[in-house]
Amino acid sequence: MSAEIRRTLLHVQTTFEEGGKTVDKPTKLIAALAIIKNPWFGRGYVENLRPEIRSCGPVLGKLLTDMILEASGGDVEGYGKASVVGMGGELEHAQALTHTLWFGNQYREAVDAKTYLVFANTRGAAGTSLMIPLMDKHDGGRRSHYQTIHLTVPDAPADDEVVVALGASLGGHPNHRIGNRYEDLKEMGHDVDNPAGV
Repeated sequence: MSAEIRRTLLHVQTTFEEGGKTVDKPTKLIAALAIIKNPWFGRGYVENLRPEIRSCGPVLGKLLTDMILEASGGDVEGYGKASVVGMGGELEHAQALTHTLWFGNQYREAVDAKTYLVFANTRGAAGTSLMIPLMDKHDGGRRSHYQTIHLTVPDAPADDEVVVALGASLGGHPNHRIGNRYEDLKEMGHDVDNPAGV
């Protein structure tokens, strides 16, 4: 069974001014969303989710990646993913569709990324906030690209649906001035080659 897609949506946000100051180079946030029928809805507890992961993941990954690439011209700097499952599904269903290489690698390989895809998954009714966290596709310690795309879809997800999304940024967050993790690590006497600081 492949993904049953009801609708796709594309969100593009360009910021020209932030905090009362013009942004030297306008920044752009892009989100590509698909509203799909939950492939496990109404089946009770399903032990093995992998058949649907294998059939839906590549289709959704390619569809949303292509939408991002078309809207961005391929100039993606930051990236992330998210999903919201309707109230008739499990949180595991939302995670199953995004936490799989069958889905994520479509995007990662297309933008030649080195970091993992940051993520957010939740369950909720139609209009539940979808928050797509982003980070630099090459450097997990680059704070300028820690951003969040925040959206809602008024009529999704229905109880039997999942909203699956990819996000992208062109440029960091507007007027970034909090420095990078490496500066903190250096000042604290930690190893700058260990951005997690652990």
